[in-house]
Amino acid sequence: MFTRPRVYSVIFCLALCCTGFAQAVNAEDNPSGPYLGAAVGQFNVKVEDFEGLTDELGNLDDGDATAWKVFFGWRFNPYISLEADYIDLGNPSANFEGSGSGGLDDGEYQVDMSGFGLYAKGTLPLGIFELFAKAGYYWHDITIDLNFDNVGANNGNVFESDESGEAWVYGVGGGVTFIDHLNVALEYEMLDVDHLDDPYTLWLNASWRF
Repeated sequence: MFTRPRVYSVIFCLALCCTGFAQAVNAEDNPSGPYLGAAVGQFNVKVEDFEGLTDELGNLDDGDATAWKVFFGWRFNPYISLEADYIDLGNPSANFEGSGSGGLDDGEYQVDMSGFGLYAKGTLPLGIFELFAKAGYYWHDITIDLNFDNVGANNGNVFESDESGEAWVYGVGGGVTFIDHLNVALEYEMLDVDHLDDPYTLWLNASWRF
């Protein structure tokens, strides 16, 4: 005998199937044009190179922070598009263990990184679903602060790197499009950034296709 929750579950699943079928039928109604979106994600990073201090440090933990971006793109067809982003990767921080040489103790590092990206994106449509891969370039400002616990009463800063840089960016993901215009996607993105050890971001994207 069906209970009320089971009946609701069946109705919900049937509604999703019907919606998916309707969207699949109409998926070609909006094959190209501009789109505008935003995303929130988690940026994971580990510093691999402190200038002149690498030998003084022991184990460095991975840091993470909330990241966000806004983006504008143009779909030339269902398969190829270009996209421009403004990306703020937040302020991830993590602890490290000093090696003890030179009197340096444990401490904390913090990374601050933001900038603009430009990408080419390839998409494989599968009805309302799609898979995609992208590659591009990221022009960014990056600041790395290094603080030792035993330097001064306020954990004095003994190292700071503040510079502009460029990095290759690669990403893969998958998404679904509703009512031919609203696209929601999950994305995994890797960056090739100096001083950082294979940083990556997990994104939840939402965009409107005009």
